[in-house]
Amino acid sequence: MTSNRVLLAGAGTAGRMALDEIRRHPEAGLEPVGFLDDDANLQGTHVAGIPVLGKLDALVDVVRTHAVREVLIAIPSARGEVIRRLVAACARARVGSRIVPGLLEIIRGDVHFDQIRRVHPEDLLGREVVDFVEAPVREVLAGKRVLVTGAGGSIGQELCRQIAPFAPESLVLLGRGENSIFEIEHELRDLHPELALESVIADVRDADTLMRIAARTRPQVVFHAAAHKHVPYMERSPVEAVLNNVWGTLSVVRMAEAAGSERLVFISTDKAVRPRSVMGASKRLAEHLLQSLHAAGSPLRLLTVRFGNVLGSRGSVVPLFQAQLRRGVPLKVTHPEATRYFMTIREACLLVLQASALGSGGEVFMLRMGEAVRILELARHLIAMSGLDPDAVPIEFTGLRAGEKLHEELYAETDAALPSPHPQIVVARLGTLPVNNVLAAVHELVLQARSGDEAAVRAALVSLLPDYQPGGD
Repeated sequence: MTSNRVLLAGAGTAGRMALDEIRRHPEAGLEPVGFLDDDANLQGTHVAGIPVLGKLDALVDVVRTHAVREVLIAIPSARGEVIRRLVAACARARVGSRIVPGLLEIIRGDVHFDQIRRVHPEDLLGREVVDFVEAPVREVLAGKRVLVTGAGGSIGQELCRQIAPFAPESLVLLGRGENSIFEIEHELRDLHPELALESVIADVRDADTLMRIAARTRPQVVFHAAAHKHVPYMERSPVEAVLNNVWGTLSVVRMAEAAGSERLVFISTDKAVRPRSVMGASKRLAEHLLQSLHAAGSPLRLLTVRFGNVLGSRGSVVPLFQAQLRRGVPLKVTHPEATRYFMTIREACLLVLQASALGSGGEVFMLRMGEAVRILELARHLIAMSGLDPDAVPIEFTGLRAGEKLHEELYAETDAALPSPHPQIVVARLGTLPVNNVLAAVHELVLQARSGDEAAVRAALVSLLPDYQPGGD
C-alpha cells in the first residue's frame, strides 16, 4: 500500500495525540514525516520519535523537501490568523490539509482518527470555544414549555437543536416557511422521539393569530429569532423592515405576556450599532422597545442578544462564496478593506442560551468576538480550502451596497459596555431615545408603515434614533 506522507503542524498535546492515532491506524496509509512548531526549544529535537523540522512559517519549504502530501493542523488553541496562514501555505505548497478536534476534545483526552477532518470555514476563526455553563441553562429550560419564532431559519433551527437535549416539557416551532419547519421538525423527531413537538405556520406580524397560539401552547420561555435580515432588501423595503422587525417583535412580546411566559430572548445584530441601514435601524429600535417595556414593568424578563455575522447561515457570505466557486465564476467582494465579525451558528446559539439564564431583564448581551476578519482575506482562504490556487480565481469588487458599513461594530461608545457574570459576554446599556413614550412612537411608526408611506417611515427612523445615519459608509 502506498503511504501518504503527512506533516503535523503543532507538536503539543493535540499533535502528539494525532500522531498516536496515526500509529494506531496503519490501515490509513499515513506516514508522519515530522512536526512544525513555533516553540524555539523544540527546534532540532524529536517529539514522540519524529523530528521537529522547523517553525510554522517553514511549511512550504518542508513540504517540498520532504515530499509531503498532506498537512494535519493540530493547534486547537491557535488564533484565526494562524489557521488562515497555515491554510494559505498549504495552498501555495499544493497539498491538502486536515485539522484535529478542538480544545474541548483535547481537554477530555478524546481524540480519535475519524475526528481528524477537512478544514471547515469556521476553523478560520480560530477563536476559543465558548465556555458554556449548563446548570443555569438547564434550570431555565428543563421541564418548561418553550417556543421559538423563526424556527426554520439558520439560527432558529440551531436553537431548537440546542434546546431539545435540555428536555423541555414541549417545544413549539413557529415560522412562516413550511418547508424549513418541516425539515427541523423531522430532524428533531428522529433525534429526540420523546420530545413533545408542535409546528406552527404563522407570521409574527399577525397579532391575533399569535394570541390564539399563546392561549393554546402557553409557552414559559420564548426565543424570538424571526426577522428580515438582508440589508439591501430592507433598504428597498423599509415598510417590511418595520412591520416584521419592530411590529413583529412587539407582537411576540404581547403574545408571551398573554401566555404568562417567564422570559423572552430577542435575537439582534451588530448592525444595530450606530446603524447605517434600515435593517439595522429596525433592530436598534426593537432593542430600545424591549428596554422601554422592561422599564415600564412588563412581567416578562426581556433580554436581547446581539452578535455579528454567522458563518454558514442562509444568505451569508461563506455559502455565497462557496456557491460561486462551484459555478466557476469570480468571487464578488464588496470592498477590499471591508471587515466583519464572525461566529459559528453553534457559538451564536450557545450565547443565546447562556444569556437566557444570565439576565434579570432589560440587558443587551454580546459575545466577545475577537478579531474582525477582512472579507477579501476570507475569500482567498476559502479558495485555498477548495484546493484551488488563490491567484488563479478572479475576485471582483462590487462596491458597498446601500446601507452597508465598511467595518461593523459590536457596541457604540454610547452603549456603555459592562462586564457580565460570564467572562466571554459583555452587556450594553443603551442610551435614551428623544421621545418620552417609546411604545407610542412605535405604534405611530407602525401606522405609517401599514399605510405604505416609505418616506414617512424613513424619516421617523431618523427622528427616533439619534445615531442612525442612513446610507452606509
